[in-house]
Amino acid sequence: MDKNFYITTPIYYVNDRPHIGHAYTSVACDVMARFKRLSGHNVRFLTGTDEHGQKVEKSAAVAGVAPLALADANSQHFRDLTGLMNISNDDFIRTTEPRHISSAQTLWKKMQDNGHIYLGSYSGWYSVRDEAYYQESELVGGKAPTGADVEWVEEPSYFFKLSAFGDKLLELYETTTGFIGPDTRRNEIVSFVKGGLRDLSISRTTFSWGIPVPGDTKHIMYVWLDALANYLSALGYPDTDTPLYKDFWPASLHMVGKDIIRFHTVYWPAFLMAADLPLPEKIFAHGWWTIEGEKMSKSLGNAIAPKALVDEFGLDQSRWFLMREVPFGNDGNFARERVIALINSDLANNIGNLVQRTLSMIAKNCDGVLPSKGQGADESISVDLPKLTGMIEECHFDKYATEIVRYASEANEYIDKKAPWTLKKNGDVKGMGIVLYALAESIRKIAILCQAIMPDASAKILDQLAIAPEQRSFRYLNAEFALIPGVHLEPPQPVFPRFLEKAA
Repeated sequence: MDKNFYITTPIYYVNDRPHIGHAYTSVACDVMARFKRLSGHNVRFLTGTDEHGQKVEKSAAVAGVAPLALADANSQHFRDLTGLMNISNDDFIRTTEPRHISSAQTLWKKMQDNGHIYLGSYSGWYSVRDEAYYQESELVGGKAPTGADVEWVEEPSYFFKLSAFGDKLLELYETTTGFIGPDTRRNEIVSFVKGGLRDLSISRTTFSWGIPVPGDTKHIMYVWLDALANYLSALGYPDTDTPLYKDFWPASLHMVGKDIIRFHTVYWPAFLMAADLPLPEKIFAHGWWTIEGEKMSKSLGNAIAPKALVDEFGLDQSRWFLMREVPFGNDGNFARERVIALINSDLANNIGNLVQRTLSMIAKNCDGVLPSKGQGADESISVDLPKLTGMIEECHFDKYATEIVRYASEANEYIDKKAPWTLKKNGDVKGMGIVLYALAESIRKIAILCQAIMPDASAKILDQLAIAPEQRSFRYLNAEFALIPGVHLEPPQPVFPRFLEKAA
């Protein structure tokens, strides 16, 4: 098995501040990265910010600041997001960094030297908000299909021979299983490419905030060619002899929003083919969030800041909701009542209750010493790690969370069935100890699994079980590393309190 794993978020556009959608993508990538590390993989996890383009230049002009000053300020907000949401990224790239600029220009030069770029002139519809070109047939009521305003652009432009890559892309989609996920997005992209590809305008001359085209500084690179190159530049490209590049390219997974799936599954592989570079293994597109049933928009002012979410509900509770609530790839709705319901049902009443009941009984009835497991069969929960791994690899984060809840429910049912309090009352102290040991061992397994989604809360549970930090990866899930009887456990501390509405 290949132990190296390179995962990326899309780089976030610095025209705005982070909202719940950005947090969602970052947390999903973080769950994948943590799961892979727990599985023994060598992980490289990249996030960052996309800082060039006409939209940034216009926003800076409105704000009365230089584009770089605007990018500096807003990029920091996204860097802060990684700390706020406990994102375990290894690198944070900015497209204004020298390492990226030289990398993007080298990619351009390679494509040009291979005969895939030519100079011409562009006339057509362009959306500044989407940073995308649209054909007349794609417009809806005079606007982009996204609802964004478009403007007619006429200017000299370099073009990429995208039309030459249609058959190669279709062959890629056909022969590389899982290259695009989910299937609904794959079908959408296949249909788009089968409809015929036109050469792509990849430079602009009517504004200046971007990376200069190599050898022709009157032109700046199209922001999407610039932005997509970040996945390479973060590994040291064009130096393909660096350990980072050799170990981690091609990327294992690019995680993106469904609105930018075309750029990542049509343009990006075509650019890489044109530069004779290996292609990423998988691109997966997630859906959008509505807020209490309403589309998230500036005009409605209903975007939810990640900090507000964490401040009210807690960090790991927020991460749990984001991963548990929606099948990844589908659109989802943020409803406050639903957040509270999941916190109380999954975390407080189920996992938290299991931990508190078990460890309190050990503290009270066994003097805080882990009892003997007895000579009988292991009655702790049985974890199907291959099944869970398949769920994560298919980006079924909600199914993974649901399976953890099922394990906790199974353990809670075991408590009720075995009634250790009754065993003690009837004088069967040994039997009570065997039951409590099995429950503690179930908690150990559940907490190890929970680390991918709720790292802080899981650490608190594993600390209460006196599990050494180096014994918390998935290789320790099996019986060989089960809890050792006789270990003293500190009095339990609640991990998942119930969420109670504050009185008005």
